Amino acid sequence: MKTILSERATRLKPSATLAISAQEKELKSQGVDVVSFGAGEPDFTTPLHIREAAKRSLDRGETFYTPVGGTAEMKKAVVHRIAEDYGLEYTPGQIVVSCGAKHSLYNIFQAILQPQDEVLVFAPYWVSYPEMIALAGGTPVVVPTREENGFVPDPGEMKAHITSSTKAMLINSPSNPTGIIYPRDVLDKLAELADKHDLLVISDEIYDKLVYDGRTVTPFAKLPGMKDRTIMVNGVSKTYAMTGFRIGYLASTRTELVKAATDIQSQSTSNPNNTAQAAAVEALTGPQDEVERMRAIFEQRRNTMVNGIGKIPQLSVIKPDGAFYTFVNISKLSGKKNIVDSTADVARYLLERHHVACVPGGPFGSEDHIRLSFSTNEEEILKGLERIRAACAELT
Repeated sequence: MKTILSERATRLKPSATLAISAQEKELKSQGVDVVSFGAGEPDFTTPLHIREAAKRSLDRGETFYTPVGGTAEMKKAVVHRIAEDYGLEYTPGQIVVSCGAKHSLYNIFQAILQPQDEVLVFAPYWVSYPEMIALAGGTPVVVPTREENGFVPDPGEMKAHITSSTKAMLINSPSNPTGIIYPRDVLDKLAELADKHDLLVISDEIYDKLVYDGRTVTPFAKLPGMKDRTIMVNGVSKTYAMTGFRIGYLASTRTELVKAATDIQSQSTSNPNNTAQAAAVEALTGPQDEVERMRAIFEQRRNTMVNGIGKIPQLSVIKPDGAFYTFVNISKLSGKKNIVDSTADVARYLLERHHVACVPGGPFGSEDHIRLSFSTNEEEILKGLERIRAACAELT
């Protein structure tokens, strides 16, 4: 019999975060008390005014197809939010609404990459970046960052990785998994490189509202001369606790890119969910006080998580500036008692033996770390950290 699967399908790696989530759910279905530090989503219920907007949309009978790239109201809402937050002016015709920011990224890579085109990606990176680039026929080029430098990118390191095949660089600030916000001076130097080497910049800003200690985020498109080079990606999932609604978007002044992304979407998913778009319009244009409330709670949880990790001798962590993850160094556990030889081993050990779900760092580009999400209540955080403390003591 002929081979059924394509080569690209066999090369594709499954999502590490979704795999851990599946194992966790299986244990919970068996009645096991699992503390979840694996989730990449807020644990809050979507704010009431947003849910009510979805209900009103249904009551109006808005259950039909919408334009492929989003309703006019949804595009206007995106334009409004970007202008309100950052003073950046876009038109509705420069917006494409998709089934989540992940879908927007997928459309971008499919639209811009030719075989052998290279995209520069800073490590540690979100697990899906390299896979989506490769699936589009491109080559992800990993640019390492160093923990001793706070995981802040080194523009000189990036410059050394630029070749004649480099098409774009990918920016994610605040970062998943480290939570690091790129300093303005670093962004300026990256902008200089983008301009000098004629690179596109894909700026994933999905965590832009989840920032702590009074920090602010500078969108890459706001840097001098960068708006026309930058493809901005964002969505409503993290900021508004709307992960299940699956609404994301891209903003770009490149009309050919906007058209191509829309055409690609028209031949794959078609339009994003009608009702979810109505809810997202309310999220983006309605009251924003719930955003600050959730952000403040995340900040307190971050403090609890970081302080607790600091009391476990075998672990260390750099305090994240944003998002809701800690990228915990576990290198002192390597090879202990023939149990943990990789971050996947650590994650499996914590889940199966101590009932704590986390995500191994290998798929993020580091075999010295695991990712712990603090997207759960403080009681669970303290309970989970105590279990991790016991696990580390058992290993050493």
